Parts: sequence; C-alpha cells; structure tokens
Amino acid sequence: MSKQYIIPIFVPHLGCPNECTFCNQKSISGQMKQITEEEVDKTIKEFLKGFKEKDIYKEIAFFGGSFTGIDTETQEKLLKIAYKYIQSKQVDGIRVSTRPDYIDKEKLKLLKKYGVKTIELGVQSTNDYILKRCKRGHTFQDVVKASKLIRKHRFNLGHQMMVGLPDSTRLDELNTAKDLIKLKPKMIRLYPVLVIKNTELEKEYYKKEYEPITVEQAVERCKELRYLFENKKIKVIRVGLQNTDIISNPKNIQSEVVAGPYHEAFGQLVDDSIWYDKILAEIKKINTKVAEIEIEINPADANNVIGHKKENLEKMKDLYEVSIQVKQNEEIKPGKFNLKILKTYKEFLDD
Repeated sequence: MSKQYIIPIFVPHLGCPNECTFCNQKSISGQMKQITEEEVDKTIKEFLKGFKEKDIYKEIAFFGGSFTGIDTETQEKLLKIAYKYIQSKQVDGIRVSTRPDYIDKEKLKLLKKYGVKTIELGVQSTNDYILKRCKRGHTFQDVVKASKLIRKHRFNLGHQMMVGLPDSTRLDELNTAKDLIKLKPKMIRLYPVLVIKNTELEKEYYKKEYEPITVEQAVERCKELRYLFENKKIKVIRVGLQNTDIISNPKNIQSEVVAGPYHEAFGQLVDDSIWYDKILAEIKKINTKVAEIEIEINPADANNVIGHKKENLEKMKDLYEVSIQVKQNEEIKPGKFNLKILKTYKEFLDD
C-alpha cells in the first residue's frame, strides 16, 4: 500500500495502567482532555471532507494510551462510531495502539467485530532490565505472546520502539530490532526519547541521572535500525514524534519538551543520511577522483538528496571536495538514481 489517508483519534491515557518514566501522553498527543464520542464523529467527518483523493485507502487510527485497556463499554462506543464509516464504505479500516500486556483472545474478538485491521504494540525495548528501568509494567514475553496472538487472529501487526531509553545502548537497540524482526511485524515506528515535562525522566535529567542522546546519535541509530527492518521487508512507517504546538523546540515557551534529540525535521534527517550514504557509496566505486557529478532522481527524492538546509551537498563538498548537481526526472523510480561524472580532478586541474 503506497499511499493512504489516516484519520488520527487521540485517547491519551485511557486504559493505561501506569506512568512510564518517559511518558506524559497528554503532552505527547498534544491533547489535554479525554475524547468524547461526539468529538470522534466530528473529527472523522472533518478529515473525510479534507481528503482530496477519494479512492485512496482510508483508515481511522486510535492513538495514545492503551486502547484495549479501556473498559469494554467505552471501547465499543468509540469503535461503533468508527465502524459506521466502514459500513458506509467511507473508510476502509481501523487501527489501534495498545500495550502488549493488554491483548487476549476476547479483546481481539471485540476488535475484529468492529473492523479493526491493524494493532500496534508499544514495545519500546525487548530488554527486560530496560523495561523495568522505565517502569513499563510488562516484559518481553508479553510482547512475544501478544504479537503471536495478533498475527494468529489475522490482524496486521505493528511495533513501536524507542532509541535512547535510560541505560539503553546502541547494541541494546540493535538486539531489540533483531528480536522484533523474529516476531514478523508488518510495520515499525521508531521514536527517539525526548525528555517531556512532568515525567519521572525529567526529574532524572535534572538530577543528572539520565543523559539524552544527541540528534546526531539518534539519526545514526534510527538509520541503522531502518536498514535492519527494511532489509527484512518490514516497513518503517514513522521516525520521530509528530511535531505539535507543544512537541516542539525546547526553546519555545509553550513546548513540553525539556531536552533530548528534538528536531523539527527529524524523519527527514534520517532519510537525508540514508541518501548521503547511497550516493557516497556510488562515488567511491568510481576509479578516479571526481570534482563534479550529476545525480538524476525522481522529484519526490530531491529534498532528501539535497538534505535539510542543503546539508548533504555542503557535507559532500567540504569532506570530499565533490560538487553535486541535482537533476529531477519523473521517469526515475522513487528511491533510485543515476550518477553521471561531469568533471574529474584531472580535468579540473587542466582547466
């Protein structure tokens, strides 16, 4: 599925039994009050009106909190509203996010009844020590059990993991990725840890008990994880938290972010870095010193090739003394590129 429309419904902390050290769902979701049935219906209608392409796959997504931990009556009320849009064929499916320890056969039966197709589990790590350190309240075995049940009942399985958790290293995160790959999710979300106001992690940060990773470290770790997942045909559907008025630069007075690898274009930084590696690898295959090259790419990839604020072009010039011209061509498949040598250093010196 190359393109789809998502209608996000945030249900912060509904059904969530504990406070993880890093979590303040009301801040992360940008929503400070609980959602009502009327608001769900209104939100769906507004999104449907705004969708320009009518024939593209459309999905209602209940994010935040732990959907299957909500009392059954409230779950049904919310799902019924969403389900009527499936029955009218205005929407194609529903997805929910939840905790691994809030999945069982009865809960899955209810979700199936109302047209839920995708279940995303907030895994964060598969290291039991790190899960305990962050007060997640579940173990890796809960992740294994829930993942197998979800796949057995023919839902699409998604996982969410975090980089930069307290006491977590790059190796821990690589091991988490390898553990998740064995559970065969269809999709992954990667979230670098941000220190959010009114969390236990904020207290640890100010007491110097926790040091966030840098933007550069987060980009490198997420890039490495993307390579791992995508090499196994597991789609990485998001990298980094969605920017909102309060999930923004810590320098902004209204921001709930205290510290950590925040960047307004974090996902693009990871994409840019992947493209930089691809282009550099091709340049290194050339058996001569090049001064100027042309990269022919699909217009959809232009920003990532150039890099955020032209960072890729400038880095290539500064580190390898190579000038890059970017040529856009819609006939080139997205993700692919052609490289052409415009000038070698011998020619450059002769000039």
